[in-house]
Amino acid sequence: MGSDHYFTAAPASPENLRRIKVTLAGKEIELTTAAGVFSPDHVDVGTSVLLANTPPPPPGGHLLDLGCGWGPISLSLALASPHATVWAVDVNERALDLVRRNAAELGLDNVNAVTPDDVPADVSFRSIRSNPPIRVGKSELHDLLERWIPRLDERADGWFVVSRNLGADSLQRWLASTFDDGYSIYRATTGRGFRVLKVRRHGTPRTDTITLP
Repeated sequence: MGSDHYFTAAPASPENLRRIKVTLAGKEIELTTAAGVFSPDHVDVGTSVLLANTPPPPPGGHLLDLGCGWGPISLSLALASPHATVWAVDVNERALDLVRRNAAELGLDNVNAVTPDDVPADVSFRSIRSNPPIRVGKSELHDLLERWIPRLDERADGWFVVSRNLGADSLQRWLASTFDDGYSIYRATTGRGFRVLKVRRHGTPRTDTITLP
């Protein structure tokens, strides 16, 4: 892949398209992936842990896959919730093209594969599911999460899978200190060296005064 990274906006390496067989949302399917994207030959371990340890997505509304890659999370969400709108967000244009290609092949017209700035500002999410791009660096990762977590709907959850060896525990502490008002942060599960972190956004606290008789 040369100097390309999976978070490179426009990979310079040859595509080297390949077909892989995967199981998503309980369905065995064949999809197209390519060089220059994250884990092109299989569903990576972290994503597998996330998919196996999160509840069924909400049946409608807007759902977000942050750092979608070639689309295993986005496609799983779209298959499980055909009446929801799935936003597959990535900076890697090759990855977004693969999501579009795979969604079209599966007949999924509820997937929008876009760059972050192409998500309308008024869209909020009933759930976020993400294997976030840890290797972009701590500062950029924090900026990313501070941008998107506040866009959760009230009483909605974000689910993030992070390798224990790549700072899952420190990220959990940072989330708890950063989102300390109106949110709860949990470690939902641990498996195969990964943590699944759950961010719950609560409803807006009541500010009115109740007068008792």
